[in-house]
Amino acid sequence: MPHATNRTEYILQTMCPAGSGIVADVAGYLTKQGCYLSEQAQFDDEDSGKFFMRTRFHFQGEDKADHIREGFAEVAQRFDMQWSFHNACAPIKTIIMVSKADHCLSDLLYRKNKGDLNIEITAVVSNHQDLRHMAEREGIRFVHLPVNKENKSQQEKALLDIVNETETELVILARYMQILSDALCAQLAGRAINIHHSFLPGFKGARPYYQAYDRGVKLIGATAHYVTADLDEGPIIEQSVQSVDHTMGPEKLTIAGRDTETVALARAAKLHSEHRVFVDGNKTVIFK
Repeated sequence: MPHATNRTEYILQTMCPAGSGIVADVAGYLTKQGCYLSEQAQFDDEDSGKFFMRTRFHFQGEDKADHIREGFAEVAQRFDMQWSFHNACAPIKTIIMVSKADHCLSDLLYRKNKGDLNIEITAVVSNHQDLRHMAEREGIRFVHLPVNKENKSQQEKALLDIVNETETELVILARYMQILSDALCAQLAGRAINIHHSFLPGFKGARPYYQAYDRGVKLIGATAHYVTADLDEGPIIEQSVQSVDHTMGPEKLTIAGRDTETVALARAAKLHSEHRVFVDGNKTVIFK
């Protein structure tokens, strides 16, 4: 089928108990509404008994997105289905949180500007002033929220106010070096992504690359995951690794680690922004 230009694509994410007829009923409903299904991926998890499906489609005639939303509820009820409906062309409104390290922010800005990452950055929020210039030279709002023990809850409330004010859908912790409270983690469940060196929990605490050097590691990496109250143990979205050897001191390991962090975080943000991730308890199902 020839591809039309300037059309709006939509994505339907569905998750339900596994059973017969799900694919047929979903596809049948969309087809009857004049939709052309351009992409479909599914997974039947035999361990949990759950069925996951991601469907991308567009209308061949009149765009009836609102009608689709209303009518699909009947299909969803029939299969006890959790579902969400997205405009695939609309950029995801995103807040990026940083501290002093600039490599992840720089990489995300580059990918966004090149069109590789479909996000709209509503603000850069930081507990330090160091990266203000990076945000403001891009014309992005920079918000300084310094955090200490006395004002932590107040500053987290201020962050949530910004999230709500800007209708932000995703928060990316791009080497933001503060632990979020349990309450904030709950508020941002499923829409906040963090990056850390994947030595955790093997090398906890400060200077992980120095600890890794002392142990003579042969592989380093980074893990991007959703934020939960369990520190650095949220559902994993993406991981990146690379080989190292005895010739690399802690400084070189740190440099190599920056590369793995930027790659894993960018891939995770892209997967989330394209609505390819399903969170299932402590795990994720991802259609790449």
